[in-house]
Amino acid sequence: MKLDERGLLIVLSGPSGVGKGTVREALFKMPGHDLVYSISMTTRQPRDGEVNGREYLFISRDEFQERIRQNKFLEYAEFVNNYYGTPFDTIEQQLSEGKEVVLEIEVNGALQVREKMKEAIFIFIAPPTMEDLYHRLRSRGTESPEIVEARCEKARREIELAYLYDYIVVNDTVENAADKVIAIIRAEHAKTERTIATYRKMFPKENNERK
Repeated sequence: MKLDERGLLIVLSGPSGVGKGTVREALFKMPGHDLVYSISMTTRQPRDGEVNGREYLFISRDEFQERIRQNKFLEYAEFVNNYYGTPFDTIEQQLSEGKEVVLEIEVNGALQVREKMKEAIFIFIAPPTMEDLYHRLRSRGTESPEIVEARCEKARREIELAYLYDYIVVNDTVENAADKVIAIIRAEHAKTERTIATYRKMFPKENNERK
């Protein structure tokens, strides 16, 4: 019997352009973990190089709205006329199997998850400076200046909500940020509140009493 039978939900969040995806990719390349990536659904069109079922599950707007009506999302949001959401049933199944599920989402979605799954670990990926974040957003070259400006303004508001998270990890370098995230996950596995109930089952009181 393991001390922590149910898996952990690790929520990596932060403003657009901060490098959440890059940190997550580096995290998954590190040894000594059992992480699985929760793939979100979206109604936006795939970008060059993106594959359905790898970066996102790409579905139609009608399909997404039907899933909303059926309450099938752990969280969802609409930004720049596109929906993004996390399928609830997939997350619950993975956690029940004892997996460490990494959810990479925007700030609004993370706050929705916090309301529904308070036991999750919430990690805010922050930029070293606002200037650094603005540069990253503008250097993508995949969106119009108007959309970039909207993302910059949204990012400023989201950074002000970092205090609502359990941890803040500054993405100064990808390797340093990934090291900090994996350290957080390992520490969370050892928390007494996560393990004490199962520990007591493994070592019943009567077995500890001396005859």
